[in-house]
Amino acid sequence: MRPNHLPPPKDAQPGDLDTIKTLMVYLWPAGRLDLKLRVVISAVLLAVAKVMTVAVPVILKYAVDALSALPAPIQGTVTNIGWAAVPVALLLAYGAARVLSMLFRELQGAVFARVGQYAVREAALRTFEHLHRLSLRFHLDRQTGGLSRAIERGTRGIEFVIRIVLFNVAPTILEIGMVAVMLWAFLDAWFALATMITIGFYIAWTISVTEWRNHFRRQMNESDSTAHTKAIDSLLNYETVKYFGNEDHEASRFDSALAAYETAAVKSKVSLSLLNTGQGAIIAAGVTWVMLMAAKGVAGGTMTIGDFVLVNTYLLQLYLPLNFLGSVYREIKHSLTDMEAMFELLDKPEEITDKPDAPDLKIDGGEVRFENVSFSYDPRREVLKDVSFTIPAGKKVAVVGASGAGKSTLSRILFRFYDATSGAILIDGQDIRDVSQASLRAAIGIVPQDTVLFNDSIYYNIAYGNPHASPAEIEEAARLAQIHDFVMSLPDGYQSVVGERGLKLSGGEKQRVAIARTILKRPQILLFDEATSALDTHTEKEIQASLGAVSAGHTTLVIAHRLSTVIEADEILVLGDGVIVERGTHDALLAKDGHYAAMWSRQQEASHALEVLELSDDEPMLATPTEGTA
Repeated sequence: MRPNHLPPPKDAQPGDLDTIKTLMVYLWPAGRLDLKLRVVISAVLLAVAKVMTVAVPVILKYAVDALSALPAPIQGTVTNIGWAAVPVALLLAYGAARVLSMLFRELQGAVFARVGQYAVREAALRTFEHLHRLSLRFHLDRQTGGLSRAIERGTRGIEFVIRIVLFNVAPTILEIGMVAVMLWAFLDAWFALATMITIGFYIAWTISVTEWRNHFRRQMNESDSTAHTKAIDSLLNYETVKYFGNEDHEASRFDSALAAYETAAVKSKVSLSLLNTGQGAIIAAGVTWVMLMAAKGVAGGTMTIGDFVLVNTYLLQLYLPLNFLGSVYREIKHSLTDMEAMFELLDKPEEITDKPDAPDLKIDGGEVRFENVSFSYDPRREVLKDVSFTIPAGKKVAVVGASGAGKSTLSRILFRFYDATSGAILIDGQDIRDVSQASLRAAIGIVPQDTVLFNDSIYYNIAYGNPHASPAEIEEAARLAQIHDFVMSLPDGYQSVVGERGLKLSGGEKQRVAIARTILKRPQILLFDEATSALDTHTEKEIQASLGAVSAGHTTLVIAHRLSTVIEADEILVLGDGVIVERGTHDALLAKDGHYAAMWSRQQEASHALEVLELSDDEPMLATPTEGTA
């Protein structure tokens, strides 16, 4: 099972130890003994591999000394010494050590692979889940393009850091320590000291210059996210761009973001050349220094040729991965920078949370009651002011009013996308803040004004109301929503793809899909939020008939702008400036000759004018040229 108690990262910054500590939580996951065992085995294999690597120059030293001790042949003669004088065992041991070093290194990678991939998957999943737990307030302010880039780069950065730190950085650090010990043991402390001083200068140069370069990477990321966001936003609004002929304007906005990225990328490349030049100079100076010391020792008779080979082999064996370590450090810093944005997402607090051990909502009829509810998106402006009303079980209550009166806010706080500033909302006597969000939302079905569909098949979009429903249940829901015949008339039937946000369907067809998936959900409470306000009169009447059949016997809250859609409601509430200014049945409100009657009169006049202008329905892109809107 996937652990759900991993702590969120805190104050993650590029280079922060907190970032590495967070990754370690994924690499040593609670409750996963199998993965912990893999980590231990990998560490043992790593240590053995490095012991073999460090042993190779030692074996080579003894082999060279053995060969150097052989008598030199007299000029003009052939010395027939034979295989007996060749250090066969040492040479075989040399070959075996190289093979074993590679073998244990590859085994470590194979054993650790599942741990690394688990960590990457878990981090990505936690981010995805956390985004869905964040409030509507966050998602209304988000930029989808930049958000997706942050997650993509962050996940890739986690994978890189895990792979490189454990397979390259840690082994190299271990090898540096072993080499220093071996040089001290076989030669003297000066060789170990010279090697460590060189490495110290190399690391100091790499870190200081990389830290200086890091802000260029930040600029690149910001410019890249901006460019990606502008591109996604422009493509999602393709029709609007075409309506206003603003292709050149969009290209100019996109190019300005790309130009900023180009400038930052050039600075990053130039500074990289400076970093590489300094690294090469430090390594060259260190190698020259140590080799001069070794050559002097051989000339003075205090060292053998084998010792000279030992030093040379260790330096080559050490500085090659060290050179790679320099570029790795840069990439680690870049990856940590990339991960910063994703960790910031994980640090976003959840505005709406369940109480500890919150029980599930228990429905007994489905009465909904708003008690003195007030709410504001911004403390400076109150949207709802002391609103109170009751929807009896199985009855229909409608809320009408002008745009901005606070009607849709009622649906948002009923679903607990936000919590009321004051007052309470109760379902069958249970405060919705005291029950689990999952059970609350499972009990309510909604048909919104703007039905946004997934870019998938009609079947998938209907089944979204109950992913475990059978094909027969999905077809039955489509029949009840009066969309089955239209779907079957399409070449691909239920497998027809609806396009981005469902744009291949007309408004009426999208609403019917929304009705079908709400039917499939089988909620006890229904909420129609401006469900027909964007439709023409003919389609509106058909959708209203479907909604009426679906809501029969259900507790229903209808939020509407068109008064013609709510005349059969058991009670109508007129909302104005966040307060209920009138309430009653359709006939009673008309008799009052107040706000409702005035709205009714205006809409009737407008409706008659529209009926004269409406000649035909809009045709869906999925329909054939001879088909109209279902």
